[in-house]
Amino acid sequence: MTPQPTADPSGPTAGPSGPTAGPSGPTAGPSRATAGPSRATAGPSRTTADPSRTHTAIETVFRIESPRIIAGVARVVRDVGIAEELAQDALVAALEQWPRGGVPDNPGAWLMATARNRAVDLVRRRENYARKLAEIGRDLSTVSPPEEPADPDDIDDDLLRLVFTACHPVLSTEARTALTLRLLGGLTTAEIARAFLVPEPTVAQRIVRAKRTLATRNIAFEVPYGPDREARLGSVLDVIYLVFNEGYAATAGDDWLRPSLCEDALRLARVLSALMPKEPEVHGLTALLEFQASRTAARTGPSGEPVLLKDQNRARWNRMLIGRGITALGRAEAASSGAPGPYLLQAAIAACHAHAYSYEETDWSRIATLYGVLAARSPSPVVELNRAVAVSMAEGPAPALAIVDSLLADPALRDYHLLPSVRGDLLSRLGRTAEARAEFERAASLTRNERERELLSRRAAEQT
Repeated sequence: MTPQPTADPSGPTAGPSGPTAGPSGPTAGPSRATAGPSRATAGPSRTTADPSRTHTAIETVFRIESPRIIAGVARVVRDVGIAEELAQDALVAALEQWPRGGVPDNPGAWLMATARNRAVDLVRRRENYARKLAEIGRDLSTVSPPEEPADPDDIDDDLLRLVFTACHPVLSTEARTALTLRLLGGLTTAEIARAFLVPEPTVAQRIVRAKRTLATRNIAFEVPYGPDREARLGSVLDVIYLVFNEGYAATAGDDWLRPSLCEDALRLARVLSALMPKEPEVHGLTALLEFQASRTAARTGPSGEPVLLKDQNRARWNRMLIGRGITALGRAEAASSGAPGPYLLQAAIAACHAHAYSYEETDWSRIATLYGVLAARSPSPVVELNRAVAVSMAEGPAPALAIVDSLLADPALRDYHLLPSVRGDLLSRLGRTAEARAEFERAASLTRNERERELLSRRAAEQT
């Protein structure tokens, strides 16, 4: 199931909850992985006089290249946990050798070759299949892996295999998210823990258990085909969306935005979009994140306080990211042959905001219509809440309040702080200030984010 959009706490904006925070400009993702592990070898080294600069270079290269290295090694050993350990071994080797001999001209290839050689050695040493695996190891050291059967649905890419493995539905959502950020985002356990405001041991346990589950359940290191691919792809997109959402509107803590999480999610979406060019929902998600990330600079004030959509300086919206979003949305629409999927629809909604050069120019009627289609495609009380926001701008607060009131008894929204927040805004616009104040106060009591609590408390105080 696709994670549903949430109403924007900064004010009436239709569109996914989420994403707004994002990079100030496009971030380049890792280069596309080629089929099979890279066999490039390191070229001549350049002398590096400053060891500290060498260490910085190593860390930078490893963070960029680690997903490709892990993916390439995992194809040999068929275990993402072992593959990550071998990639780390290659990093240790670089830390030992590069300060003395200099950084290779092709550091990524050096790391890949080192990790892959160790993978082959490991295969050779496995006792139960010593003779057979030694032969496989000998072959792997001299020739590339055999080509897989030609098939129009086949996507022979190690990085893509890693994406589908890390986001396998057999894992919990929390485990998928942590493992994806670790293997594909290159984040450390401490960075993941800090981003989601959970103890570092908790994240470490999730990652360890996820690797163990994949190994003990014998999850194949592969890209699924046919109906299985569609089912698994949804899990992959959901994880990327959830990572972005947490950066866009942090669940808890002192900061409303966590741009680094949005950068990681956007980079992963771009990589996936390049790897799966025929999947409309992949392009739809990428477009959605590009559009939402374009607003980053305008969403907070000098002290980090939230800025309402109607008050944002749209000159600060990143037009380059908006352009990328338009391109991705065009690809999604071109690849779609049937009814649009939920991410494509949410991207179309975000595009309405991106095309409006002022708050007053926003096509709220189209946004309300698109939310109606989304509600039919993916029924959810949160989608209905978003539709109510759009209806309030297109038709007025009274019909929107009727929609919101119909959601009050829904148990899924019982402790959802944006329900009283939206209701408070509608009541305020209808002149029912005492009721509006109570709703904003309730919303403030439910949120766990300090910045959001300050905003909602301020809005409550303004109801006079």
